[in-house]
Amino acid sequence: MRHLFVAVLLVAASAVVASARSYRAMGQWSTNAPQHALARLGAWVVGALSVRVAPSAATIRRVVGLVCPGGLADLTGADPAGLGSVAIDGKAARGSRYGQTPAAHLLAAMTGDGRAVTQLRVPDKTNEITCFAALLAPFDLTGVTVTADALHTQRAHARFLVDEKKAHHLLVVKANQPELHHRLRSLPWKDVTARRYDREIGHGRRETRVTRALTVTDLGLDFPHAAQAVRVLRHRTDRTTGTVSRQTVYAITDLTSYQASPQRLSQLARSQWTIENRLHFVRDTTFAEDASKIRTGYGPENMSTLRNLAINALRAAGHRNIAAGIRHVSYEPFTRPLDLLGIA
Repeated sequence: MRHLFVAVLLVAASAVVASARSYRAMGQWSTNAPQHALARLGAWVVGALSVRVAPSAATIRRVVGLVCPGGLADLTGADPAGLGSVAIDGKAARGSRYGQTPAAHLLAAMTGDGRAVTQLRVPDKTNEITCFAALLAPFDLTGVTVTADALHTQRAHARFLVDEKKAHHLLVVKANQPELHHRLRSLPWKDVTARRYDREIGHGRRETRVTRALTVTDLGLDFPHAAQAVRVLRHRTDRTTGTVSRQTVYAITDLTSYQASPQRLSQLARSQWTIENRLHFVRDTTFAEDASKIRTGYGPENMSTLRNLAINALRAAGHRNIAAGIRHVSYEPFTRPLDLLGIA
């Protein structure tokens, strides 16, 4: 029996929104789906009685394992055009390691409001740097500020963003750029009056962040389009143990002081840190991604994309807590996932 390709993908996406974490679980959801749900999903019709037949777990496995991951990620992601910021970060799907094949390492982009844009699997024996431009190339990033961790503080990346994509950047600077890092540390930060204080309480800790910004256009930092240097000093106090930790983070941006105040720069730095909590952490805790044994073909990256789609759909529906949103959907597993995904 030949199932419609789109129908199989819709079944897989709906099952993931309903909390399915494996091919077997997706197949069970499909097998138990009533006729009205299969009709909405476009499942195959057989016989004079027009009975719709659900794709099996084996069929779902074949389709998810073979479909082009880049196309699927672009179709299911958010459009960053016109948005304030996009954060870039990578994550390994640890359970996908198989024999001598390393775990799938996925480089993702997320909007400032917590929606996944796209992702790429980093080829084995290389690193995220080689995928940065390819990840962002398909999108209109005019006026968007792209944030990334220290691995991507590369001159070529800065030129790509500003010269080719007409975007802005805020890039973290650490010891992998030793000369630039030393020069940023040596700036007269104590004399800087442009600063922003932020205080937050949550997750069992109290955090204070002090963001300072300094114009560096005339300082010759030898980094493309450098306009401001940023220093963020973070104080964290564990409310249970009283333990205090301190971290200083430096960054560089092409945004001038007229385009981005210390308050805006603090928001941008914060958006880079939250991709870990709002995307990667959610996929690990809510969807148990690191425990997933899906390993073959394009399965690891396509399953991550389906999880990204579920997260986007739940956030768009107003669910701030993704785990709670998944529970809400699971109470009516054959109607709410389809409604959430806009399947008529």
